[in-house]
Amino acid sequence: MRDTGGLAELEARLAELCTPGRVYVAAGRFTEPEPDLPELAARVRTLLAAVAADEPWERYLSGYVPPPVHVLCAGLEPVETEEAAAFLARLATVDLVWPDHRHLPTGTAERAADRVVALLGPEGSWWTNHDDAGGAVYGLTPTLFDTLLAGTDGEHFALALQIADD
Repeated sequence: MRDTGGLAELEARLAELCTPGRVYVAAGRFTEPEPDLPELAARVRTLLAAVAADEPWERYLSGYVPPPVHVLCAGLEPVETEEAAAFLARLATVDLVWPDHRHLPTGTAERAADRVVALLGPEGSWWTNHDDAGGAVYGLTPTLFDTLLAGTDGEHFALALQIADD
Protein backbone atom coordinates (compact mmCIF):
# COMPACT_ATOMS: atom_id res chain seq x y z
CA MET A 1 0.00 0.00 0.00
CA ARG A 2 2.36 2.69 -1.23
CA ASP A 3 -0.13 5.30 -2.45
CA THR A 4 -2.51 7.81 -0.89
CA GLY A 5 -5.48 5.96 -2.39
CA GLY A 6 -4.53 2.98 -0.24
CA LEU A 7 -4.40 5.16 2.85
CA ALA A 8 -7.82 6.59 2.03
CA GLU A 9 -9.21 3.07 1.69
CA LEU A 10 -7.55 2.00 4.96
CA GLU A 11 -9.16 4.96 6.75
CA ALA A 12 -12.54 4.20 5.14
CA ARG A 13 -12.52 0.50 6.03
CA LEU A 14 -11.50 1.29 9.62
CA ALA A 15 -14.27 3.87 9.83
CA GLU A 16 -16.74 1.07 9.02
CA LEU A 17 -15.58 -0.65 12.24
CA CYS A 18 -16.14 2.40 14.44
CA THR A 19 -19.02 2.61 16.92
CA PRO A 20 -19.27 6.09 18.48
CA GLY A 21 -18.43 6.03 22.16
CA ARG A 22 -17.37 2.36 22.08
CA VAL A 23 -15.03 1.43 19.23
CA TYR A 24 -12.46 4.04 18.26
CA VAL A 25 -10.23 3.78 15.21
CA ALA A 26 -7.29 5.63 13.69
CA ALA A 27 -5.15 5.16 10.61
CA GLY A 28 -2.36 7.08 9.00
CA ARG A 29 1.11 7.20 7.56
CA PHE A 30 4.16 7.39 9.79
CA THR A 31 6.35 10.46 9.38
CA GLU A 32 9.36 8.91 11.10
CA PRO A 33 11.99 7.03 9.10
CA GLU A 34 11.87 3.26 9.70
CA PRO A 35 9.01 3.23 12.22
CA ASP A 36 8.69 0.28 14.58
CA LEU A 37 6.75 -0.64 17.73
CA PRO A 38 7.62 2.58 19.65
CA GLU A 39 6.20 4.74 16.85
CA LEU A 40 3.09 2.54 16.72
CA ALA A 41 2.72 2.84 20.52
CA ALA A 42 2.96 6.63 20.18
CA ARG A 43 -0.08 6.52 17.87
CA VAL A 44 -1.88 4.34 20.46
CA ARG A 45 -1.11 7.02 23.07
CA THR A 46 -2.69 9.65 20.82
CA LEU A 47 -5.82 7.53 20.38
CA LEU A 48 -6.06 6.94 24.14
CA ALA A 49 -5.84 10.70 24.74
CA ALA A 50 -8.67 11.25 22.25
CA VAL A 51 -10.83 8.66 24.04
CA ALA A 52 -10.16 10.33 27.40
CA ALA A 53 -11.33 13.66 25.95
CA ASP A 54 -14.48 12.13 24.40
CA GLU A 55 -17.62 13.11 26.32
CA PRO A 56 -18.82 9.57 27.18
CA TRP A 57 -15.54 8.79 28.97
CA GLU A 58 -14.49 12.15 30.46
CA ARG A 59 -15.95 11.37 33.87
CA TYR A 60 -14.20 7.99 34.03
CA LEU A 61 -10.86 9.27 32.75
CA SER A 62 -10.63 12.69 34.39
CA GLY A 63 -6.95 13.53 34.73
CA TYR A 64 -5.93 10.39 32.82
CA VAL A 65 -2.62 10.52 31.01
CA PRO A 66 -1.95 7.62 28.62
CA PRO A 67 0.97 5.40 29.62
CA PRO A 68 4.40 6.34 28.26
CA VAL A 69 5.48 4.73 25.00
CA HIS A 70 7.93 2.33 26.66
CA VAL A 71 5.21 1.10 29.05
CA LEU A 72 2.78 0.57 26.16
CA CYS A 73 5.42 -1.35 24.23
CA ALA A 74 6.01 -3.63 27.21
CA GLY A 75 2.28 -4.35 27.50
CA LEU A 76 1.66 -5.30 23.88
CA GLU A 77 1.62 -8.88 22.62
CA PRO A 78 2.07 -9.90 18.98
CA VAL A 79 -0.86 -11.25 16.97
CA GLU A 80 -0.25 -13.46 13.95
CA THR A 81 -1.29 -11.78 10.70
CA GLU A 82 -3.52 -14.78 9.92
CA GLU A 83 -5.45 -14.09 13.15
CA ALA A 84 -5.61 -10.29 12.89
CA ALA A 85 -8.77 -10.00 10.77
CA ALA A 86 -10.82 -12.26 13.05
CA PHE A 87 -9.50 -10.43 16.13
CA LEU A 88 -10.34 -7.04 14.57
CA ALA A 89 -13.84 -8.13 13.54
CA ARG A 90 -14.50 -9.48 17.06
CA LEU A 91 -13.19 -6.25 18.63
CA ALA A 92 -15.58 -4.21 16.48
CA THR A 93 -18.55 -6.53 16.96
CA VAL A 94 -18.67 -8.15 20.42
CA ASP A 95 -19.08 -5.94 23.50
CA LEU A 96 -16.35 -6.52 26.11
CA VAL A 97 -18.76 -6.54 29.05
CA TRP A 98 -21.96 -7.82 27.47
CA PRO A 99 -20.85 -10.42 24.88
CA ASP A 100 -24.42 -10.98 23.69
CA HIS A 101 -24.59 -7.32 22.63
CA ARG A 102 -23.33 -6.59 19.13
CA HIS A 103 -21.98 -3.20 18.04
CA LEU A 104 -22.03 -4.13 14.34
CA PRO A 105 -23.42 -6.94 12.22
CA THR A 106 -20.81 -9.71 12.08
CA GLY A 107 -20.66 -9.83 8.26
CA THR A 108 -20.09 -6.09 7.98
CA ALA A 109 -17.26 -6.20 10.52
CA GLU A 110 -15.66 -9.28 8.94
CA ARG A 111 -15.58 -7.74 5.45
CA ALA A 112 -14.08 -4.46 6.69
CA ALA A 113 -11.56 -6.23 8.96
CA ASP A 114 -10.45 -8.56 6.15
CA ARG A 115 -9.79 -5.57 3.93
CA VAL A 116 -7.89 -3.62 6.63
CA VAL A 117 -5.57 -6.57 7.21
CA ALA A 118 -5.15 -7.12 3.46
CA LEU A 119 -4.23 -3.45 2.97
CA LEU A 120 -1.39 -3.75 5.50
CA GLY A 121 -0.31 -6.94 3.74
CA PRO A 122 0.97 -10.35 4.74
CA GLU A 123 4.16 -8.86 6.17
CA GLY A 124 2.24 -6.48 8.43
CA SER A 125 2.77 -6.76 12.17
CA TRP A 126 -0.12 -6.75 14.63
CA TRP A 127 -0.20 -6.12 18.37
CA THR A 128 -2.77 -6.29 21.17
CA ASN A 129 -3.00 -5.68 24.89
CA HIS A 130 -4.36 -9.22 25.37
CA ASP A 131 -2.34 -12.35 25.98
CA ASP A 132 -4.86 -15.02 25.01
CA ALA A 133 -2.42 -17.84 25.75
CA GLY A 134 -1.89 -16.66 29.32
CA GLY A 135 -5.35 -15.16 29.80
CA ALA A 136 -3.88 -11.80 30.80
CA VAL A 137 -4.93 -8.31 29.75
CA TYR A 138 -2.76 -5.23 30.05
CA GLY A 139 -5.33 -2.54 30.78
CA LEU A 140 -4.64 0.67 28.92
CA THR A 141 -7.08 2.68 31.02
CA PRO A 142 -7.25 2.66 34.83
CA THR A 143 -11.00 2.25 35.35
CA LEU A 144 -12.42 0.79 32.14
CA PHE A 145 -12.31 -2.40 30.13
CA ASP A 146 -10.37 -2.04 26.89
CA THR A 147 -9.19 -4.08 23.93
CA LEU A 148 -6.69 -2.80 21.38
CA LEU A 149 -5.50 -4.12 18.05
CA ALA A 150 -2.72 -2.13 16.36
CA GLY A 151 -1.14 -2.98 13.04
CA THR A 152 1.52 -1.61 10.75
CA ASP A 153 3.18 -2.39 7.44
CA GLY A 154 6.17 -0.21 8.35
CA GLU A 155 4.73 2.81 6.54
CA HIS A 156 1.06 2.94 7.58
CA PHE A 157 -0.73 2.10 10.80
CA ALA A 158 -4.23 0.97 11.77
CA LEU A 159 -5.64 1.10 15.29
CA ALA A 160 -8.90 -0.14 16.78
CA LEU A 161 -9.77 0.24 20.45
CA GLN A 162 -12.94 -0.85 22.23
CA ILE A 163 -13.74 0.81 25.55
CA ALA A 164 -16.42 -0.36 27.98
CA ASP A 165 -17.48 0.10 31.58
CA ASP A 166 -19.37 -2.31 33.76
